[in-house]
Amino acid sequence: MSISGLLEKHKQELQSLTLTSHPFKTLKLFVVAIAQYLQKSLIYLLTHGVWLMLLVIVTVAGVVVFLSADGPHATHVEELLKYVRFGLWWIALGVASSIGLGSGLHTFVLYLGPHIAFFTIKAMQCGRVDIKSAVYDTIQLNQSPSWLKKDCSEFGPALFLSSHEGVRVPVTSILPQVQAEAILWGLGTALGELPPYFISRAASISGEKIDAAEELEASSSDNHGVESILNRMKRWFLSHAQYLNFFTILVLASVPNPLFDLAGIMCGQFGIPFWEFFLATLIGKAIVKTHIQTVFIISVCNQLLDWIENELIWLLSFIPGVASALPNIVAKLHAMKEKYMAASLPVTSNIKVKSWDLSFASVWNSIVWLMLLNFFVKIVNSTAQSYLKKQQEKEMAAIKEKLEEEDSH
Repeated sequence: MSISGLLEKHKQELQSLTLTSHPFKTLKLFVVAIAQYLQKSLIYLLTHGVWLMLLVIVTVAGVVVFLSADGPHATHVEELLKYVRFGLWWIALGVASSIGLGSGLHTFVLYLGPHIAFFTIKAMQCGRVDIKSAVYDTIQLNQSPSWLKKDCSEFGPALFLSSHEGVRVPVTSILPQVQAEAILWGLGTALGELPPYFISRAASISGEKIDAAEELEASSSDNHGVESILNRMKRWFLSHAQYLNFFTILVLASVPNPLFDLAGIMCGQFGIPFWEFFLATLIGKAIVKTHIQTVFIISVCNQLLDWIENELIWLLSFIPGVASALPNIVAKLHAMKEKYMAASLPVTSNIKVKSWDLSFASVWNSIVWLMLLNFFVKIVNSTAQSYLKKQQEKEMAAIKEKLEEEDSH
């Protein structure tokens, strides 16, 4: 087989290697790749990180002994652990959202966004924002916030009085209550952009070409629709990557865009200093972008119902014969709004529902599990394809070396 024929065969094998088309082969390569990675990591630690391993073991043992010992410090330690779990939880969700070059788990849609929305609705319902028992009183693994199912009377009288348009809690009052988790999530998204930077940086030092450029160059020109547009945008970005600096990275990180998955790769490839890349990414994602998203969700939940009601009444007033029925319609809208505001607000994916109960919680659970399954499938496919590509590169290098030896003889 010729070199061009072998390349085409390798390309088809990579494209067809998925859990849906070749499940057993994909799982086999995934397990082999993970086993090799763990083996290399263990060998590296045993040869280069003996003292680091001893330090970690001693530190962990000391922490375990300290936490298990009884004493007056136990209450403070428990409180500290709650803050640590809170921080790690939201940072981990941010990392899961941004890692994987666009294939990450959309944790903003699954957790942070609903948390902000439900807190805003609860604050509007109760007319006050001091409903958290502590900063860490948020959605966490196997845990719902305590304020979610409490009655408003448990928090005290409303501090923001209602008017003819309903309770309107200022955005500036709600924002500080959900700011900590939003910033921690943004910090996680910034950390999730580091692996592509380091991989590309190492490839640049060793003289290798980054995979993103190769894949875009090899992409077929007959793509249509959104995929074709994104590919053209990425090619344009790659051709202008020499202009990357602190300000351009900050702008790219501050707004949702499909191109930032290439920013870390290009910054590593063109030798952008680490702190310049990371600080710009951190400020853009953890400060600017998260606040834009948070304020938007709070504003929508705080004003959307009133806006829909006013616009609907305005439109109906122009329909002949409907104007006389508007008072009755408005009364029904107010009743629907009160019912909506008084409804329970399920959040976390571990809410138990009765069998065959098609409630919001059951639908939400299904969505969460489907997205988790999709995330797992993408990770397995990507890992298996990466391992297969390395094997193909070794095979191609061996063939070229053999041909060179034959030509020399």
